[in-house]
Amino acid sequence: MTEHSTPDERTGPAGATDSTVYDLAGVGIGPFNLSLAALCDGVPGLRALFLDAKPAFSWHPGLLMEGTVLQVPFLADLVTMADPTSRWSYLNYLREHDRMFPFFFSERFHIPRREYDHYCRWVAELLPSCRFDARVTALEWDDGAEAFAVTHRSAAGAVSRVLARRVVLGVGTLPVVPEPLRPLLTSAHAGRVLHSSDYRGHRARLAGLDDVTVIGAGQSGAEVALDLLRSQDADGEGGPYVRWLARTPAFAPMEYSKIGLEHFTPDYIRYFRALPEERRERLVREQWQLYKGISEETLAEIHDELYERTIGGTAPRAALHPGVAVVGAEALSGGEGYALTCRHTEQDELFEIRTSAIVSATGYEAGRPAFLGALAKLVDWDGKGRYRIDGDYRVALDSRVTGALYVQNAELHTHGVGAPDLTLGAWRAATILNAVAGRTVLRVPERAAWTTFGAPGGTDPAVHLAAHSEE
Repeated sequence: MTEHSTPDERTGPAGATDSTVYDLAGVGIGPFNLSLAALCDGVPGLRALFLDAKPAFSWHPGLLMEGTVLQVPFLADLVTMADPTSRWSYLNYLREHDRMFPFFFSERFHIPRREYDHYCRWVAELLPSCRFDARVTALEWDDGAEAFAVTHRSAAGAVSRVLARRVVLGVGTLPVVPEPLRPLLTSAHAGRVLHSSDYRGHRARLAGLDDVTVIGAGQSGAEVALDLLRSQDADGEGGPYVRWLARTPAFAPMEYSKIGLEHFTPDYIRYFRALPEERRERLVREQWQLYKGISEETLAEIHDELYERTIGGTAPRAALHPGVAVVGAEALSGGEGYALTCRHTEQDELFEIRTSAIVSATGYEAGRPAFLGALAKLVDWDGKGRYRIDGDYRVALDSRVTGALYVQNAELHTHGVGAPDLTLGAWRAATILNAVAGRTVLRVPERAAWTTFGAPGGTDPAVHLAAHSEE
């Protein structure tokens, strides 16, 4: 399994069994499990294996357009925030590819997404623990072996089985589209109604249409809207009319202040985990600008494109509509496009839009992998069918299971907005590694923020004095 892919059901009996009982098996090799694989490399006595269905590493291939950059600094690579001495750092990647001087002169803090993808591919190809063309079809608990049995199948149909005492699920998240659009996600509408994760493969066709509507006010929506604007001719005659809709009240920048970013620290995770569930749910909704906002640079580029196209009084062939929810969608007869029924959330007013194509840049969410099968009965799910996850990212299981199951990027509901963010990837991987090893392999900081989340403690002298004054 890779990020944003749908797992197959188990298709047949297990074939050859690897005689090794691994200390750790990872299912999925996206950036987060790749980070764990990199940190595991060279740990004495630790036997680890990571499996992925794809033939090679790839990261958001549908959005790897030229000019797009990561929203986090290059130090948020696979290892540096946990082990800056690792050979798998981005800086060492630059050195190995003779790009250190060009990188230095470019004065970049945020690197191209295409280069991040290439960096991760370099790591994945060199790590001996990473095995591709291995789609996991079943994950079970084997009482006799006191280990998890992981069955995987190659594209050619060869079935294998490995045993591991601990498993880390890094299967990623699945694309989400608004409910009204889901009936249109069929082969009959392929390339005209799609999620942004598939945008790159259809961008040439979309650029040749009369009218394209983008839904979603996150970074992906902004990048798709910008790319479509740039496909318009300089004179404004060719290329699609670009319409950008969003439920959010504004096309707002991501929170990027130095103190605001302390929400992406272990300190905030500890605070968030201790809150009651209903408060955590509310906070995640309210904090959308922390993890769903747009970079200021991308917003500026969109503004500049619109400015250029209106020189001399020309009307822009674009429209931006925040505060709009799509409540209905249907295909027009004769293949002439689509009708979207929309509601302005503040005015509570309905209106209709007709468009040639729809790109839904509406994010991702964690799902339950089909390969869990019978193991799902041994998971202690919460009231909404989600994992219960502790501070070490360990999933609560039936007491009969003596092994440990961990997850990465499936804990937004328990650990907060840092779950999908690359900033915390290496720290989380180090936390899991320490738990797997039963010792401190990599030191992780106890305190990383200046901010005190929650009521102040005894380190504040004023609080100490106030407590005494009430006695």
